[in-house]
Amino acid sequence: MLFTSAPILITPDPERQFIVEVDASEIGIGAVLSQRSSQDDKVHPCAFYSHRLSPAERNYDVGNRELLAIRLALGEWRHWLEGASVPFIVWTDHRNLEYIRSAKRLNARQARWALFFDRFDFSISFRPGSKNLKPDALSRQFDSSEGASTDERILPQHCVVGAAVWGVEQAVRRALSHTARPPRAPEGTLFVPEAARSTVLRWGHSSKLVAHPGVRGTLAAIRQRFWWPTRERDIRRFVASCSICAQTKSSNNPPAGLLRPLPVPSLPWSHIALDFVTGLPPSSGNTVILTVVDRFSKAAHFIPLPKLPSAQETAQIMVDHVFKIHGLPSDIVSDRGPQFTSLFWREFCRQIGASPSLSSGFHPQTNGQAERTNQILGRMLRSLTSQNPASWCEQLPWAEYAHNSLPSSATGLSPFEGCLGFQPPVFSAQESQASVPSVEAFIQRCKRTWRRVRSALCQTRERTRRAANRRRVRSPRYFCGQRVWLSTRNLPIQETSRKLMPRFIGPFSIVKVISPVAVKLRLSGQMRRVHPVFHVSCIKPVIRAPARPSVPPPPIDEGASIYRVRRLLDVRPRGRGHQFLVDWEGYGPEERRWIPARDVLDRSLIDDFYRSRQAPSSSA
Repeated sequence: MLFTSAPILITPDPERQFIVEVDASEIGIGAVLSQRSSQDDKVHPCAFYSHRLSPAERNYDVGNRELLAIRLALGEWRHWLEGASVPFIVWTDHRNLEYIRSAKRLNARQARWALFFDRFDFSISFRPGSKNLKPDALSRQFDSSEGASTDERILPQHCVVGAAVWGVEQAVRRALSHTARPPRAPEGTLFVPEAARSTVLRWGHSSKLVAHPGVRGTLAAIRQRFWWPTRERDIRRFVASCSICAQTKSSNNPPAGLLRPLPVPSLPWSHIALDFVTGLPPSSGNTVILTVVDRFSKAAHFIPLPKLPSAQETAQIMVDHVFKIHGLPSDIVSDRGPQFTSLFWREFCRQIGASPSLSSGFHPQTNGQAERTNQILGRMLRSLTSQNPASWCEQLPWAEYAHNSLPSSATGLSPFEGCLGFQPPVFSAQESQASVPSVEAFIQRCKRTWRRVRSALCQTRERTRRAANRRRVRSPRYFCGQRVWLSTRNLPIQETSRKLMPRFIGPFSIVKVISPVAVKLRLSGQMRRVHPVFHVSCIKPVIRAPARPSVPPPPIDEGASIYRVRRLLDVRPRGRGHQFLVDWEGYGPEERRWIPARDVLDRSLIDDFYRSRQAPSSSA
């Protein structure tokens, strides 16, 4: 009643100047229309206005909210202000609005409001917030946080707080009705009979309350309420046999499999190692280097090539650059490149009497001699071609000479001395030291040098093996038919999120134990394209049979090859249609693949997929 009684409100007079006071808060807008009275020459209000901001308007910044307050106030009192004979004043506590009518650049919203403002004759004046109290109070009347009752209930009236009773506890009590509680059971705990222990273990390890913790976490959850004599031992066995933990948890143990160095050769160039260096800039028409290393003397040949050769081209290169100089080797170590896994290369090695030794899958340490030589070559080429990287082909002979003339850390002798029995002289004054009086003396010198090299290699091999085994553990003893999990670290698996993909897949059966540190697995489906030989650091044994059947389910229709789909994971455009990433029922992640939309016979799967993708956005 106070607002409607004199002298609070006065009747507007079109002949006198109006004053519009505006303010905006985060939740509302307030405005006051005032005039100076002719009786007491004081400012009196003529009308009040307040407006609750919509969710979209609350997203405006401070300047746009203050400008919106002016826009709404002028629209509310347009019948008084548009026809006023005297220009009116707008008071605001936002100083930047004083220059809004003379601004050169406006956004789309401000430009629309500027067209509306052109109907009025007014000026904007800054007024500090400490004096702009009336519109500020009107803008904050929608704030529900102010004046809230302190005795308001946290929970709604229909919610009742009570003690929760877990189903696992009821199951234990039912089993306990047929078994007596042992006298040595701790007070405050519930004894778990043998019939209910598997239920308690699943609850304490696999429920959403704990989400598959380790042994200590599972023990801490079960220890709060349950007890039985073999509790710790049973928990350890249960956690070790959990298939979900085996697939999703990374191993924190050192790599399995002690170092097994390759046998030490007895003669130069009898055992060699091959590898390619790629990714080089074009130089004299060449982009690839073939590295050939003698595992006895550590001598190397660096052969520039225009491209990666085929198996037949690799064999011809070896004949032209290596075999015609040093003779035929008895063993050739290489990685699993297509040149060395082809049937032609195997037959070529058989014809020359050499055994091809290929590295195991995702374990390049087998060909460590060539890998280390490639590192040395890269260091030398970076130093020699720092000014012009494209000249590496011209510097390659000098890099080869430098490598073969400097002492090796493994033997203490240079590769030249390990092959020839003496170090080729660099200065003319040293030629007399390298001269040999007879062939027999030369042969004796070579034999003494080779014995010295082999002795040094054996010592280096043993020293390297001891140093490497400090950071490794002995691998379990595997046997044919054993089922193991396979690490996904290097496998080409299609997955929507690499971060959330399982750390291990399988299980797979061991077909052959090649050595104590390498096994051959029986792979299926898309994994058939992966070489089946793996180092033991890439696998771990299955403690117990997994929940998923080891044999994938057969197709629903053998003739049409129709399989059951668990869910659709992702979609991508292809041509004029789309393809879906399918997770098959009964198959692991390695079998997921993209199929056209027309091959999805159950259209409800596609509808559920799009509905699940739209659900988060609609709820937001």
